[in-house]
Amino acid sequence: MLNFRGEMRRCMVLCVSLLSLWTLCDAQNNGFPPMSFPRAPQQQPRDSTGWRVLRSGDATMTIDTAFGARIVSLKHDGTEAISQLRWPESFGSTFWTSPQSEWNWPPVQEFDKAAYEITEQSDSSLQLRGKVAERFGLRVEKRFVAKGNEKFLITYSIVNEGKEARRVAPWEITRVLNGGTVFFDAPTETLWTAGPNGERLASALTYEESEGAQWYESDEAQANRKMNADAKGWLAWYDGKLLLVRHFTDLSDGQPAPGEAEVQVYVNRGKSYIELECQGAYVQLQPGERIDWCVEWQVANGEDAEKAPQGKRKWLMEKVKEMGN
Repeated sequence: MLNFRGEMRRCMVLCVSLLSLWTLCDAQNNGFPPMSFPRAPQQQPRDSTGWRVLRSGDATMTIDTAFGARIVSLKHDGTEAISQLRWPESFGSTFWTSPQSEWNWPPVQEFDKAAYEITEQSDSSLQLRGKVAERFGLRVEKRFVAKGNEKFLITYSIVNEGKEARRVAPWEITRVLNGGTVFFDAPTETLWTAGPNGERLASALTYEESEGAQWYESDEAQANRKMNADAKGWLAWYDGKLLLVRHFTDLSDGQPAPGEAEVQVYVNRGKSYIELECQGAYVQLQPGERIDWCVEWQVANGEDAEKAPQGKRKWLMEKVKEMGN
């Protein structure tokens, strides 16, 4: 029995080592976690000690102040809009600094997973202050405001607390379950995927252009894929029930960080999750300077799209324009 246990232990160590090596290689090739996550139900509830909830009309937004000030839930009339998968890089909405080449992988702990200090809160707002990432001399602050009509305004701030100037851009990453439609306004020629040496290749995701937007219908391909686009200041997702639209500043040529883009869509392999990403301008911050970047979220009931006489896509586009006013 002792020999058997010893052999089993050696086999387990070998398997873990091989899995770690495969994960590292794939993460370096793609820049994102490579594993495919099953859509299993949660086994245990998350620690809700640091949760704070804001309400806007029929929508609620839950922020976990103890875990990266991450948005862990967005519900409309009780229906969840964002991913609730269990793995740290597969749920909720988080914030990073761009470009990713500055830190590679994993995300910076102080921005993505560490606790944030509550500096101000009310029934309709929450302001949070993160820790300084000593490696970069940067601090992230977040302010959430419930505006009414199912809208939330999020202001992300990057503060240079170091002694040297830093070039940086803001980056919001929102994860939804694979199973819906991603759409945004962007010319077809601006869709691209980064090659192994950073060169621009044709988009790894298949889009269809119609009704003045690019449309990606989710699939279950067994490959991690990412697309970049020069969009027009908004990014939307629809799953047959809910419509989530985020508005942000439209960037001009040359404003995104090197190798990055205003809008990015990352699809994890299999039937797992999709990342809806938007970025702000790449700027230089002198010591003591800060950049404030706003993203407006709005969630709505989208069930009428399926039976709209003008067609689903046209209905969705009309709704996006209505929500942008």
